[in-house]
Amino acid sequence: METGAITEYMDVAQLALYAFWIGFFFLVRHLHREGKREGWPLDLDGQGKHFAEGFGGMPDPKTYELANGQGNRTVPGPAKAGYELRAVETGSSDGSPIHPTGDPMVDGLGPAAWAIRPEAPDLTVDGRPRIVPLRVDAEHSINSRDPDPRGQPVIGCDGKQGGTVVDLWFDRAEPHFRYAEVNVGSHTVLLPMTMARVAKDGTVSVKSIRSDQFAQVPRLANPDQITLQEEDKVTAFYGGGTLYAHPDRMGPWL
Repeated sequence: METGAITEYMDVAQLALYAFWIGFFFLVRHLHREGKREGWPLDLDGQGKHFAEGFGGMPDPKTYELANGQGNRTVPGPAKAGYELRAVETGSSDGSPIHPTGDPMVDGLGPAAWAIRPEAPDLTVDGRPRIVPLRVDAEHSINSRDPDPRGQPVIGCDGKQGGTVVDLWFDRAEPHFRYAEVNVGSHTVLLPMTMARVAKDGTVSVKSIRSDQFAQVPRLANPDQITLQEEDKVTAFYGGGTLYAHPDRMGPWL
């Protein structure tokens, strides 16, 4: 019998290999379960009646302490209440495409869908709201070499004016402008800078929505701060416009 052999058919190296395989299996299983702390169990019918936990089941609940006195959060926890699904399924099987029954941009369907997030603003490491308008923080301003869109028109994808820029919102943690605040007549709404193009003269153009749709952009509860939930809703509205803003954008081209 050779050195290291336990029996005529098994040795230490073989046992080590088996132990590695078994350990690796449990590691993959553990990581797979931990990856389901958020977003699971899956809501298969969109109505909160049919859930799927996936392979390996759900991880045990764990409570995390949030920074800056924001309390704690337990995940996975009780399923959060969703919003009304104003659409009908086009098939009988789980995951079938859905067809909007109203205005999908307002109802939050398809590319206009938004996730359920906390109704609290994102904070910096020192506990201040991360995204704020220039009017509440005099330490920041627009670079003199950059165009200033304040007071300039905002043009929708139909070539018409949808509003006028009245302020800019910047990110304190990653200093750059996140939103333009647009006056649409009766109120103001936010426009993500990633969905806009600013010309040299400051004019802002938006390709995702029409001029009349700016008034439908989700409004803020506090005019000087935006919550994580509101960020998701605002961005989703403009994202949904890339498909739903005009009938010509839906369906095949040929």
